[in-house]
This record gives sequence, structure tokens and C-alpha cells, in this order.
Amino acid sequence: MSRNTPAHRGSGRLAVAAAGLVLAVGLGVSTQVSAQAAVHSPAKVSAAATKSASGTTGQAVTRVADFYGAYIDAKGDYADPDATLATALRKHYLAPDFAERLAAWEETNGVDGVLRAQNVPARWTVTDNGAVGMGHEVIVTLTFGSGETTQKTKLFVLLERYNHIVDITTTTNG
Repeated sequence: MSRNTPAHRGSGRLAVAAAGLVLAVGLGVSTQVSAQAAVHSPAKVSAAATKSASGTTGQAVTRVADFYGAYIDAKGDYADPDATLATALRKHYLAPDFAERLAAWEETNGVDGVLRAQNVPARWTVTDNGAVGMGHEVIVTLTFGSGETTQKTKLFVLLERYNHIVDITTTTNG
């Protein structure tokens, strides 16, 4: 086969094109890496400023923290509260018979039964309170307001062994 045959010219062009592609990709990656290094150089963060959250699947305190965090986010977006999400979260986390009792309690008391309030807390903490009968109790402390005008509400949340919330009260179940 001579150098001027179409097959030979095509393979030569293919080799040049492949070499160009490798060079372009190589330059692109190295340029991208150096650009990312310049853009994403992390600032030094003090240990006091570092925040973290963790959880474990199947753990009562994690389940309650997940529920309250998502529920408060859904209710607390004052520009656009997400009532559909709040309802879906209640359906997912609350035992059906407790959801009915809670709705009746809300009708009687005129407040959100999950939060035991008309408004949304500024902060909350969730603490394990141990086993109670066949369930598990978790303490949710809601902090309303800010600065010197804060009010705390302590809720005792009882989960059945299948991780559905079966009661929310202001007194311990244990």
C-alpha cells in the first residue's frame, strides 16, 4: 500500500486526530485542575465555627431529628411555606391513629400539634430519653424567639418499635 492511498491517508489522519484529542484532553484536565485549585482553596476554619450533624439509620433520636428538621423547614419558609411537604412528612412519620388524635387536638387547641405552637421555632435540639415500654422516647426542645426574649418548649416524642411517632406530649411517657 502506498502512502497516497486513501486507506493510508485516513489512518494517518486518525492518528493525528487521536494525538490532538489526547493533547487537548490532557491540557483541558490540567487547566481545569489548576483552575479548580485556585477557585476552591479552602479557607482556614476554626474548630468553634465548624458545625456537623450525624445520624444512624434505625436510631430513634435520628428519626425524630430528621422529622422535626424537615417539618420545621417546610413550615418555617415564611415566603413560601410548603404545606404539602408538611402534610407528607406527617403522613410518613406519624402513626395513622396518632395522626387522627393529633388533628383533633389541633382543632381543639388552635395550634400546630407537632410544634405545640402557632409559630415556628428558631432553634431545636433532639435528645435521646431511652426506652419506654415497647417504644422509645426522645426529647425535643424547641426555642422560640431570639435574643433576650426566648421561650423554650420541651416535648416528649414517643416512637413505637417500628419507628412511627405514636405520641407527642409536654410530659414524659416514662
